Amino acid sequence: MATAESVFPDQSDFHYDYETLRTTGVILAVVMFVSGILIALSKKFTKCVKSSSNSSSSASQVPKTEVPPPGV
Repeated sequence: MATAESVFPDQSDFHYDYETLRTTGVILAVVMFVSGILIALSKKFTKCVKSSSNSSSSASQVPKTEVPPPGV
């Protein structure tokens, strides 16, 4: 039967490259933060543009409201 050392080799020389891990994490965090801000602002600006162009054309029109059918 195989011993534990032959199945699982010694990993004492294994180490993480913390500098690369940290740099990659910071870069990803900045990219996601900036993209989130851009998405939030783009939706806000497109909403403002649509509402300002829509309000000038519909200012002379009376808004239509639905009247629910009478209940019994």
